[in-house]
Amino acid sequence: MTALTEQRHARMSTLFALTWPILIELALHMLMGIVDTYMLGQFSDQAVAAVGVVNQLNNTMNLLFTVVAAGTTIVIARRIGAGERAGIPRFAAAALTMNLVFGLIISLLLLGAGGFLLRLMGLQEELMPYAMPYLNLTGGFIFVQALLLTASAGLKSHGMTRHVMYVSIAMNAIHIAGNYIALNAPFGLPVYGVHGVAVSTVGSRAIGLAIMLVLLLRALDRLPDWSDFVKLRMEPIKQLLGIGIPSAGEQLSYNVSQLVITGFIATLGVTAMVTRVYTFHIIYLITLFSLAIAQGTQILVARLIGARDHGGAYRVGLRSLACGIGISVLMAGFYNLIGGFLLGLFTNDPEVIALGRKLLLLAFLLEPGRAFNLILISALRAAGDVRYPVYVGIIFMWGLAVPSAYFFGIHMGLGLPGILAAFVVDEWTRGLMMAYRWRKRKWADRLTVRAALPASRRTIER
Repeated sequence: MTALTEQRHARMSTLFALTWPILIELALHMLMGIVDTYMLGQFSDQAVAAVGVVNQLNNTMNLLFTVVAAGTTIVIARRIGAGERAGIPRFAAAALTMNLVFGLIISLLLLGAGGFLLRLMGLQEELMPYAMPYLNLTGGFIFVQALLLTASAGLKSHGMTRHVMYVSIAMNAIHIAGNYIALNAPFGLPVYGVHGVAVSTVGSRAIGLAIMLVLLLRALDRLPDWSDFVKLRMEPIKQLLGIGIPSAGEQLSYNVSQLVITGFIATLGVTAMVTRVYTFHIIYLITLFSLAIAQGTQILVARLIGARDHGGAYRVGLRSLACGIGISVLMAGFYNLIGGFLLGLFTNDPEVIALGRKLLLLAFLLEPGRAFNLILISALRAAGDVRYPVYVGIIFMWGLAVPSAYFFGIHMGLGLPGILAAFVVDEWTRGLMMAYRWRKRKWADRLTVRAALPASRRTIER
């Protein structure tokens, strides 16, 4: 085996070592949503539809926190790759403080205007009694999720993906136990319903946050000074936001467009909304493989960029993409085989099950296209090419995905299958453009030029 071949195997084994705990962590994170959906499904289908819309609103707000979290992962990973660990505690402290402030602002927004936002999304009045108690708790404490994302990003950039996975296991165990108590009234307790499920969600996140903060502080070479938390310096702010804002911009555009499309789905009735919640949970089981590979790729590419190994970073991006596409196709086939069984776990409504199976067939086309976007956007982001995905995303999500979803789903009367077909066209169009961008390697040319500049003239890419 040649030295180059050995080096490639080492990199791919590193990618695997980073990725498999992330995959399990993402699966467990999703399990929290599935547990809510399954347990609430035994309680009320209307509660399922209401909580599904609230979670989409919360997830959109969470994207604001990924501004800092994305910057945290890349900045710290690059510094580790470059052997520059001295400033990492200051960056970690700044990231935690910034996301705490953002989280408190969003918590106040959701408490004050949550009902208005849900109605704006098209949620029917009959579902509001289920939605508002859940939103008031999960939205009011969304700052906990902001800190959780930041601490998780810091741990992952240190390669501690298994630690994050173990914390996720603990969070899920606590969450499942809490849901059982809230909905099944053991030991003569009253049924707490949606309100109890919200308490379980927030409580498990708070415990997970406490554990992750302890782990993160132990991972740092030194504890941050209190001044690092209280007095934010311009250097870490510029580096975190310089990467994070464009990185989150693409995802924010995607989620806001999804909110608009959810409004289209809401006009199709409660059956369509319930089917969307159940089926999208199953489709996400396929997506999370690409998400895990994307996160592992981002960490590894950022480290290689920090070490100025641009060729290695390029090859890792392509190999990760090949793995993501292959796994997406295999998983789409598997979940189509057991799709009827999985849908039957959620509901006994034959109309929901029949419609859900049609949507699962489209996953064969949807998920490989999504793999292009998730993996290569993460690679481009780690390499410093953070603006291109945003520009492409805004243009095609709003110029193609949203109009197509309305045209096929509403105007042509194709319903949910028509809307999902619009997703397929959007994902493949953007994905192929990301592949072209990665292969052109303009990011490598810019990094080479930047490395040749005097230190005082370099931008904040490192």
